[in-house]
Amino acid sequence: MGETDVTTEPGAPWLIVGLGNPGPEYARNRHNVGFMVADLLAERIGGKFKRAGKAQAQVIEGRIGPPGPANRRVILAKPMSYMNLSGGPVTALRDFYKVPTANIVAVHDELDIDYGVLRLKLGGGDNGHNGLKSMTKAMGPDYHRVRFGIGRPPGRMQVADFVLKDFSAAERKELDYFVDRASDAVEALVIEGLERAQSTYNS
Repeated sequence: MGETDVTTEPGAPWLIVGLGNPGPEYARNRHNVGFMVADLLAERIGGKFKRAGKAQAQVIEGRIGPPGPANRRVILAKPMSYMNLSGGPVTALRDFYKVPTANIVAVHDELDIDYGVLRLKLGGGDNGHNGLKSMTKAMGPDYHRVRFGIGRPPGRMQVADFVLKDFSAAERKELDYFVDRASDAVEALVIEGLERAQSTYNS
């Protein structure tokens, strides 16, 4: 396991943030794939989301990984502030749980990657993504990202319209598989470190 890319403080918790918009009208949108991954990780942990005190977010605390040194304490979170204000709730949770910024993972949709393809990285720009833009403004860019490809909009469709539409019927046939794989990638990142997770999932 690489030591340079895992936690900045041994034993520090990880904050896994699924980005999306609250409310049933957004639930199956492309922009909400981060929420979908967070929901599946919650099922795996065996918990239910609850409101997080003063932070405008829903959270679950739990552990992932095998017993022993690879076992990690994690806080799963879904900001309830709408995408473009995600930075506030994430920063509040970071401070409350004393999470190093390098132990934060944002799971989000990515336009410049083909549908279903994953890319894991640490730091970088926001590529026009309003959730990342808000997080970076609030705490800097040095957090991990699990980027879930949704592809570019067809024809002349506006990006805003595309990301706020549900996945197409053809895409939905594979969506559960891709969400499952993205959840595996998050777990690998937290347990094994960035380099090993990238070698498996940056296909």
